[in-house]
Amino acid sequence: MRRIVLALCAGFVLLALWALRAHAGGSQEAVERGAYLVSIGSCNDCHTPWTLTDKGPAPDFSRLLSGHPEGMRLPPPPAMAPGPWGFIGALSMTAWAGPWGVSFTSNLTPDPETGIGAWSEDTFIRALRTGKHLGGGRDILPPMPWEWVGKMTDEDLKAVFAYLKSIKPIRNRVPDPLPPAPPAAAAKSAS
Repeated sequence: MRRIVLALCAGFVLLALWALRAHAGGSQEAVERGAYLVSIGSCNDCHTPWTLTDKGPAPDFSRLLSGHPEGMRLPPPPAMAPGPWGFIGALSMTAWAGPWGVSFTSNLTPDPETGIGAWSEDTFIRALRTGKHLGGGRDILPPMPWEWVGKMTDEDLKAVFAYLKSIKPIRNRVPDPLPPAPPAAAAKSAS
């Protein structure tokens, strides 16, 4: 009888541990699916800083998904003439300027202070579904295609989140977005 009770207790403990792992969304399958989705979704194109190599620009995977480098100071973006060209980007692929102002790609690593380490899975999904930072703050700005990413299934967004929580945390405080230049200042810098 004692063995049966011990076996049942061990079974309940194992079941509870399995349920906790599944609830956390960190299963190996979810992480692998998330890595695949981040790869085909081209998240590295903007969220991993690029560097110039002898073969041209390439992602710097030592800073995987860490966003715009906090130490990279940029001059004001050049004024753009009216016409079909609507935005410009930095060679790092992490800063973009257009009619919305200047946006900097976010740190998607699990660093708790500068990345998404303190975010919950629900906050992450809400941000991508609403286009609001932290699911209710400022707008998520171009070129982030949150409208399309937000159409992913809950399962896929949870897998992306599980993958992002599994990568190396990188402390990198990304600057806040800059508002657009006032029309008078934009006209003056264009002349």
